[in-house]
Amino acid sequence: MSHVEKEKKKLLNRLKRLKGQIEALERAIEEDRECARVLQQATSCRGALNGFIAEVIEDHIREHMINPATARDDPRTVAAEELVEIVHAYLT
Repeated sequence: MSHVEKEKKKLLNRLKRLKGQIEALERAIEEDRECARVLQQATSCRGALNGFIAEVIEDHIREHMINPATARDDPRTVAAEELVEIVHAYLT
């Protein structure tokens, strides 16, 4: 996954934020917080994980499906960029 190496710092920062959110969720349960607060925190965790997944998919598409030498208006490049937009629409 060489493309991950290029984005390693960004992805690790996302994971660190996600880890903090999960720890907050764990604390909320340990402290018997109200259900609405626990659900809100769980939803935040899910959103953060979806964002992480979207970034990895986007990096993969850009690294393996788009040829940098190809013109931006090439149908394959356009299709790959549309796929990135679709991924973001569904995951973020």
